Amino acid sequence: MIGYRPGLIADIVGLHAVYYARDWGFGLPFEAKVASELSAFMRDFRPGLDFFAAEDDDNGALLGTISLEAPTSTELLAHLRWFITSDGARGTGLGRRLMDKAMAHVDAKGFPGVYLTTFVGLGPARHLYESFGFNLVAEEEHDQWSGGVREQRFERHRTGAKA
Repeated sequence: MIGYRPGLIADIVGLHAVYYARDWGFGLPFEAKVASELSAFMRDFRPGLDFFAAEDDDNGALLGTISLEAPTSTELLAHLRWFITSDGARGTGLGRRLMDKAMAHVDAKGFPGVYLTTFVGLGPARHLYESFGFNLVAEEEHDQWSGGVREQRFERHRTGAKA
C-alpha cells in the first residue's frame, strides 16, 4: 500500500478515464469531474479522518485505489470514492483487499455509516459492495458523470446507527 507519490493523481484519473471511456462511453465531463474532485480531496486531506489507499506493481504502475471522505457537518456518512483497479488487477482480489482496508477504517473510527454512488450495469462491483453490507437505497435517472447512465446510491450503516 502506498500513500501519495508524485504523479498519483494523474494515474488515478487515467485509470478512471480510460476504463469509463472505453467501456461506458464517458468523456471529457467525467474525466474533468474526477480530476477536479480528486485534486480537492488530496489537497484538503484530513489525516486520521479521511482514508486513502493505493497499490503499485513492482514497476510503479498503479494497480488500484480507494478513497474515503470522513463524515462532515453536512454529510453524516463517510463517502467512498475513486475505487478502481487496473485491467490487469481485476479478478486478483485487490479490490476486496482495498475495500477491506476502507471498511476497517470506517469501523475503527466509529463512523455511523458510509455511502457510495455508482450506476446500473456494474454487476461485479455491486456484488462486492453487497458482500460488505452495502444496500441499494436509491436509484434515479440523475447522471452526475455525463455518461447516460442510471445512478444508484448504496449505503452501509453501523449496527444501531442511523444516518
